[in-house]
Amino acid sequence: MLPFQKMVDLSVPIEPSPSERVGVSIRYVDHEEGAAEMCRIFGASRHDLPSTGGWAGEEVRLITHSGTHVDAPWHYGPTSEGSPAQKIDDLPLAWFFGPGVVLDMSGRSREEDITAEDLERAFKRIGVSPHAGLIVLIRTGAGESWGSEEYPALGAGLTQTAVLWLTDRGVRVVGTDAFSLDAPFEVMRRRFLETGDRGALWPAHFAGHSAAYCQIEKLANLGELPDSGFWVACFPVKIARASAGWTRAVGLVP
Repeated sequence: MLPFQKMVDLSVPIEPSPSERVGVSIRYVDHEEGAAEMCRIFGASRHDLPSTGGWAGEEVRLITHSGTHVDAPWHYGPTSEGSPAQKIDDLPLAWFFGPGVVLDMSGRSREEDITAEDLERAFKRIGVSPHAGLIVLIRTGAGESWGSEEYPALGAGLTQTAVLWLTDRGVRVVGTDAFSLDAPFEVMRRRFLETGDRGALWPAHFAGHSAAYCQIEKLANLGELPDSGFWVACFPVKIARASAGWTRAVGLVP
């Protein structure tokens, strides 16, 4: 018997989508094209293979920040906590399997930042205290618009103080169903141009200069999870010296 009753898929598919700012392309090799490849490689003829053809395959072009992915500290800058920032293949696997909580911030507009005080109230509401090993998932409601052109411009972002409030309590992995843990690009750009405040640019990410932590971006189906009492598995693909790695994030509900 498995120690959980339900697995919730928390990942969006890697696919060409209007929701991606950087395009994804997939070339599909069908069984007939696969048969031709096999004949070239093995010196065979088509009659030597089954009538169904040869292998199938795909050729994918994308960036490491496409689809549901984990950002490494290296993504935010060359140093973190005064040391060289960790790349995705440097990080301990223990960070990516642990108890999870969902903090529902779906009632906020993209203009409303999620503050440390908001997080503290949300934790009190669900009766959990942030602690080392806890994986914190932020439901902004943006995930329900995956597949649309509007998706990257939706969802409230965290302030830098909010991120550091979590890391000060031992949290190393924070996820969101939005395009980014920060406010949408359009919001950050407008704030910066209106005020000249450099702190308006990428504040949640730049929190990684002070505290080593990872983000999971573009999560899905957070509404299918309870507030707490479940586990999260979100191991990133081991890409050498990379700033991020794709993940098939899963919620394990006992």
